[in-house]
Amino acid sequence: MKNKKLTRSLLTIYNLLYAKFGPRHWWPGDTKIEIIIGAILTQNTAWTNVEKAIRNIKREKALSVNKLSDISEKKLARLIRPSGYYNIKTNRIKNFLRFLNMCYNGSINKMFRSDLYKLREKLLSVKGIGQETADSILLYAGNKPVFVVDAYTKRILSRHGFINEEATYKEAQSLFMNNLKKDERLFNEFHALIVELGKSVCKSKKPLCNMCPIRKIRRK
Repeated sequence: MKNKKLTRSLLTIYNLLYAKFGPRHWWPGDTKIEIIIGAILTQNTAWTNVEKAIRNIKREKALSVNKLSDISEKKLARLIRPSGYYNIKTNRIKNFLRFLNMCYNGSINKMFRSDLYKLREKLLSVKGIGQETADSILLYAGNKPVFVVDAYTKRILSRHGFINEEATYKEAQSLFMNNLKKDERLFNEFHALIVELGKSVCKSKKPLCNMCPIRKIRRK
């Protein structure tokens, strides 16, 4: 059951952020496989580094399920080197591709026809795919109504009293999932706006609180 006060507060935050930053046009990527690979590569690195890695894959004309499945781990690691932790991320990409080929005959469209929550559990069973990555894949590549939580989300929510600093991923996610309409477009834009706020204003150190468009919003 929705908490009407929380719903109003969250929608107020969304509207203030949208007025401040405008549409974010997330997630950058021309195809579903590009978005999925980007979601894996962006772990523990800046997006600019991910872009370099994806450009390398595109230059090699390897950005497809078949090509990435066939490419050697050594070559893939070399291509994605700019993203950091390239050997670990190579293993994660290969783990995902094995899962996709084994369970869905390599078809991303077939995978996304699965039930959201069953697919989420399957993705989380893939070694190296955590909750944030799984939900990014589901929301941004699959257009599934699931809210992505990251460090920015937790930081902003805790500073405004919506969660405590030790809140779990599920607790932070439930705040949105339980109190907003399950709309993938809303979840997409809202998360992107939160990321922009976290990057440009609500920084981990020396936050620019006087510039924050939601500085007056507190959980009541």
